Order: sequence, then C-alpha cells, then structure tokens
Amino acid sequence: MTIDKDNLLNSIMESLNRIQYIKLEDIPNIDLYMDQITTFMESKLKKTTRHQGEDKILTKTMINNYTKNDLLPPPERKKYNKDHIILLIFIYYYKGILSIQDIQTLLRPLADNFFKTDSDMDLGAIYSHVFALEKEQIEGLKDDIVKKFEISRDTFPDASPDTQEFLRLFSFICMLSYDVYVKRLLIEKMIDMMHETNKKEKNNDKTAKEAKKQKN
Repeated sequence: MTIDKDNLLNSIMESLNRIQYIKLEDIPNIDLYMDQITTFMESKLKKTTRHQGEDKILTKTMINNYTKNDLLPPPERKKYNKDHIILLIFIYYYKGILSIQDIQTLLRPLADNFFKTDSDMDLGAIYSHVFALEKEQIEGLKDDIVKKFEISRDTFPDASPDTQEFLRLFSFICMLSYDVYVKRLLIEKMIDMMHETNKKEKNNDKTAKEAKKQKN
C-alpha cells in the first residue's frame, strides 16, 4: 500500500481551507416553506457532505422529526422564519456527533430564551458570535493536524515496506480519532450536567407551585 504523504497532507489542508458556514446575512429574512428551506440548506451546505449528490443535507422527514422531538419550534402557517433556519443549521452540525436527546438539551435553552425575541441578544447575534469563534480555531487546528501527521510518519520504523505506509496512516487516523473521542466525552459530560441542572430546576419549580397551592 503506497500513499503519497505530501499529497495526503496537502489535500487535508485544502479541505480545511474550503470549510465554510452559512453567514447570517445569507439567511433569508422572509418566512419560507419547507421545500424552500431544504433547497436553501442544500445549496449552502452541499460541499460539506462526504458524497456530494448522494448525501442529503435536510429532508422534510428530518424537519418533521426535529419538530416532534422538540428540537425545533413548530412553523407558523407552514412557514419557517430565520430563527428556525439558525436552529436547523446548529442541528445539522451536531447530529453527526450527538444524540437527538443531547441536541435537545443543548438547544432547548436557545429556543426558550432567544427564539423570536426583540432583544439585541437574539439567535442571530448568538449564531454570528459562535461561528466567528469557530473560524478562529482553523489555524490552530491545522497546526495540530500537521503535528499529528509528522508524528505518525515516525511510527513503525521496523515494519515491512508492504505494510509500513498503511500502519503509519492507521496511526494518523487513530490520533485524530482519539482527539474526537475525548472531546465527545467532554461534550457529553457537560450536556449531562446541563440536563441534571434543568431537571433540578423543574423539580424545584414544581415543589414551589405545590407548596403555594397548599398554602392557598
């Protein structure tokens, strides 16, 4: 198995350079029907799919399921507004690493506190701020990938020529995978903490209401 290490690394770097996200100003300010939503998401995020032309960004069934699972507020007169689209974009990125329940725990506070609000701190402002932070991470991510790649090139020095390239590629993938694995564990831990906090708050509210009812 022969792998061109220079082409592999260059291809990875080029892929990172092509990473884009939907800018807030590109999201329509008018309410859209479901077909218009799926078309918009497809046009903006198609390049992020593994198999372009085959993988679907968003379907009607997905949107309906998100609404049924309380990830997405229901549409008004079958139309979805800008805040709906922002939540759908977050769901799109999270669904590859988190369960539906975890996404619900993470996004519910956003929907409850910032969906269709007149405050300056609305979903649009949060979206812009968060994705600006993500863009700043790209250079650091590149450096980390290059470092892992270089480490992998020094592994298995005694392996036979027939297997050495594969084993080095395997080492590189393992390092990248372990990084993803650890970060996912951390994310799930924080979401569990959020879930427990929400559960306690609901129980406290219920207890307070019952106490008030008995008092009256």
